[in-house]
Amino acid sequence: MSHPAFFDEVKGITQYDPLAEILGASDDGLLRYSYLDAVKLAGHSCPTVAGAYLMTRKALERLYPDSLPERGNLRVEFGAEQDDGVTGVIANVVSLITGAAGEGGFKGLGGRYGRRDLLRFGVGGEVQLRFTRIDTGAAVDVSYHPGTVPPSPEMSALLQKILAGEANADERAEFGRLWQLRVKRILIDHFDDPQLVAVEPL
Repeated sequence: MSHPAFFDEVKGITQYDPLAEILGASDDGLLRYSYLDAVKLAGHSCPTVAGAYLMTRKALERLYPDSLPERGNLRVEFGAEQDDGVTGVIANVVSLITGAAGEGGFKGLGGRYGRRDLLRFGVGGEVQLRFTRIDTGAAVDVSYHPGTVPPSPEMSALLQKILAGEANADERAEFGRLWQLRVKRILIDHFDDPQLVAVEPL
């Protein structure tokens, strides 16, 4: 798959998944996820997919400061309902990385390693996204503010021409370049910007 070079520069996420080890998917249980994995899941790269990836990575860093994160050991809650705005898109990426699933998720083996009902929506309050470790109860609230990295001003006019079927090949290519430039700024230039992704321990 051809893709923008910066995808490969985005910091990956390595986790230990005991279920993957038990079932022989990984000899040592280690699973590594990249931004490209999130893009393949979503079918596109955008500020929403980038934000979902970045929020999850930041939450894992805070909840597992001295060890590898354990996939399947997190409950993830959204303040919004699943069909509200881009919540569903974010949830798909979060689920991919953490293993947390809704009511259709894996039931577990002998009462362990279950992933079902670890992804919840509509919890209300001021929560945008909450990650909670099942083993310790440690939790963080994470919020994403994409307006911190605004799009290029030329993009609006280009998009209108594309949607109207009036853009030529060069204009379509330029729109894609500018679109991904914003994603790059989010994931590379602003990776550690607390104004973009805020993480609050509970």
